[in-house]
Amino acid sequence: MVQPSKSKNGSPPSGAPVSGRAWLMLALATVGFAVNFWAWALLSPLAPRFQDSLDLTSFEQSLLVAVPVVVGSLGRIPVGALTDRFGGRVMFPIVSATTIVPVLHLGLAGHSSLAALLIGGFFLGIGGTAFAVGVPFVNAWFPPERRGLAIGVFGAGMGGTAISALTTVKLVDASSMETPFLITAAVLAAYAVIAWLLMRDAPGRTVPTEPPARRLAGTMRLGITWQASALYAVAFGGYVAFSVYLPVYLKTGYDLTQADAANRMAGFVLLAVAMRPMGGWLSDRLGTVRVLAGSLAVVVAGALVQSFTPPLAPAGTLAFLAMAAALGAGSGATFALVAQLTPAGQVGSVTGVVGAAGGLGGFLPPLVMGSLYGAYGTYAAGLVLLAVVSAAALAYTLTGVRAAAEGHRDKPPAGSRHARSAA
Repeated sequence: MVQPSKSKNGSPPSGAPVSGRAWLMLALATVGFAVNFWAWALLSPLAPRFQDSLDLTSFEQSLLVAVPVVVGSLGRIPVGALTDRFGGRVMFPIVSATTIVPVLHLGLAGHSSLAALLIGGFFLGIGGTAFAVGVPFVNAWFPPERRGLAIGVFGAGMGGTAISALTTVKLVDASSMETPFLITAAVLAAYAVIAWLLMRDAPGRTVPTEPPARRLAGTMRLGITWQASALYAVAFGGYVAFSVYLPVYLKTGYDLTQADAANRMAGFVLLAVAMRPMGGWLSDRLGTVRVLAGSLAVVVAGALVQSFTPPLAPAGTLAFLAMAAALGAGSGATFALVAQLTPAGQVGSVTGVVGAAGGLGGFLPPLVMGSLYGAYGTYAAGLVLLAVVSAAALAYTLTGVRAAAEGHRDKPPAGSRHARSAA
């Protein structure tokens, strides 16, 4: 039987139908992303409770929810490079199984002091590196014109934070502090086994042969690495910041109960999750620059409105929901850009760096918000700062990113007569 041809980078040729195996691999990767993000976000819904039980300051509470974010972000750089080398079939089970250890530590013994929580939160960050495994894994299974949608669907796995928001506090109230951690550890173990048995890397996957340090240096020389990092630090960083800090913000700024604040945070997360594949899908059809520019413009407007701390019904709720939709779509569009402009064999490395930038973008705002509230008793300055940063990202999108995208579109395909002549 004649096998379908493949492009030189190992992915199906442009216009080729997507196989059922590719969709199965996408589903497995998305579930894995969601499960690991569920674990990654376990501390956030409980932060107000720890603040009361351990008498934490605003800064200590912010630090508690930010530590897993920064570790999960920086860890994406080596994990992305390892995924390029060993493939998602190996890395997904390893990351999932390793994350079980800090989850059990936090549930069984690590919630009795701030130091123990910070140690557990540090290693809990491993779960956040799953993102750098899934993007190159999924990217290799899909042709270029379908990667925006595929990466967007995979990105919906960030909804694992919504699972944590909706269940963690309820499980603690109904049973004990250990319960949500034990359940999450069991799910992680089950997924690690399933991933090992069912996952397969894409046929013809490009395996780099250069040493990791040289590959990382090459990644840093790519323009797309820095362009996507800047955009993702705002789009996904904003999402992460709100998803970990929104319960604290709503409880402090609006005097909501812990359960009500967690439920509203879950609504924010679910909308952002739903819009992420939409951002990828729209990027395939309208272009990434248009989707990114529209998303960032909405964030600017929403942050400015919320800086006045309007009543939650309806202005505050509408502002937060608009930002959730925009941040989700912008995150999807950013990785549609990565899939379009990154050379094969470097997608994992680029994803690691860009993912780290996005996570670090989510690490700083909770600390800034906590510090500003402690100093001034209001979150207004922090939200104005978000609007300013988003406006700067919007200007960059319409200039530097647009020029790069148009230059790539006009570049002759590698190996064509025009490309050889240009060389």
